Order: sequence, then C-alpha cells, then structure tokens
Amino acid sequence: MQNVRVKVHENVATVVLDRPESHNALNPQLVADLKQAFSDVHQEKRVGAVVLSAAGDHFCSGVDLKVFSEISQLPGHEAMAQWHTIWKELTELLEQMLRFPKPIVAAVDGKAIGAGLSLVLACDLFVMSDRATLSSNAVQRGLVGGATAALMSFRFGGAIAARMMLSDAEMSAAQADAMGLTSEVVDSSQVWVAANRWAQRCGQAPREALQATKRVLNESVGEALLTQLSAVAADSAAACTTDAANEGIRAFVEGRSANWP
Repeated sequence: MQNVRVKVHENVATVVLDRPESHNALNPQLVADLKQAFSDVHQEKRVGAVVLSAAGDHFCSGVDLKVFSEISQLPGHEAMAQWHTIWKELTELLEQMLRFPKPIVAAVDGKAIGAGLSLVLACDLFVMSDRATLSSNAVQRGLVGGATAALMSFRFGGAIAARMMLSDAEMSAAQADAMGLTSEVVDSSQVWVAANRWAQRCGQAPREALQATKRVLNESVGEALLTQLSAVAADSAAACTTDAANEGIRAFVEGRSANWP
C-alpha cells in the first residue's frame, strides 16, 4: 500500500491516510489502498475495532480534482468510463466500511470535505479536534456528491444534509458537538487518543454482539442507504461530463473563481 499506513496496538488497528502533501485527496490509489487495508484488518483476529486517521493538517480534502482534470482531457467515452470507475470504487469502499463487522471510529483533525466527509460518515463514530470542520463543496465545483448526500442524510438528517450540500456551509466541531453528532471534541493533539479510547471501549464487547448490532444499524436501519450507494456512482459520473463540471474542475486546478457556462 502506497498511501495508507496500518498500525495495531492491543485490540485496535489504526488505518492512516498518508497523502499529506495533497491533504489526503482521494485518488484511485488511495481508495484501493483503503479497501486493501480494511480487508487486511478484517482478517486480523486480535483487532476488535478500527481508528481511521490521517497524516498532515487535514483529514481529507475530497476527491483528487487534479486526477479529474487529467481525465477530462480524454475522449468522451474514455473519460466517462474512468469517471464511472472512480465513483464505483469509492462507493464500494464506503459500503465495505458500512458492512465492516468491527466498529470504525474516525479521528477528524482539520478539514473533511466532500468525499472525505463521506469517509467520516461511513464510520460508526467520529471524534473531532476543536479545529476540525465538515463540509461538502461538490455543487460549487459543478459536481454531484451523491454518496456524501446519501450518507449525510442517513447520519445527520435531511435538513442538515440539504443545508450543507446545497450551500457549501461548514460545520464546526462546536456545532457538531452541540447537535450530538460527534462523540467528542478534543484538542488537535489528542484527537487520535480520544478516538482510540472510543475504539477500545467498543472493542471490549463480545464480537458477535458488536457485529450483529452494527448490522442492524447499517444494514437494517440503513437498507435504503445501501440501495442509494449502489446507484449514485452512475449519477456522479454523468455529472462529471457537464460543462459546469469541466469549468469547476479547471477553476480549482488553475486556482481561480469559476466562470459558469
């Protein structure tokens, strides 16, 4: 694995996103590495819970739009195929996390944006540093964050999801804490420690009970969510073919404001 590190301490595995130079933007390699990491941890019998963390100043800045810019230069049918593959791999990772039999606790420091926020929401619990923020800016890039929208509606409710998805509003750690959405808010230096504490607490329960309870939460209660995730890859890929998406991606790469068609 090139962009992910895995550490095991006692009964908790820590999976670390390790592309700090790009704020852990999700490129195809990082998504593949995360899928491999969770598959490996699944097989590790001594691991009862997982912490999902990140190197650098931010948790995850979302999909890697530099990769999207490169794809946009390809002929239409080739670009569509690659966009569909990227979104399909991402939604498969999110479903893998939701169906993962062991509790996953996200340790969120800095920004979690768009697809990065979807990683947080695919975890069972999340801890935030006092400087952490959650947001989704897909619409402002001319894109459709279908997986993020589905997960946000499931975890936060439709009203909060609409406000954040449509207006690019950020949610601070203090706001998330006031609404009871995050498990704990701590100093930046303590975010992994707090997440690890929650993971250890979860991991002390009998494995069979944990797995069955998580299945009820994410597969029974969240049955509609899993159905949505299986469908959003095509919608998100199709959105990438529009003139608005092309301009939004180019504006980001060129460091300027978008001039919408």
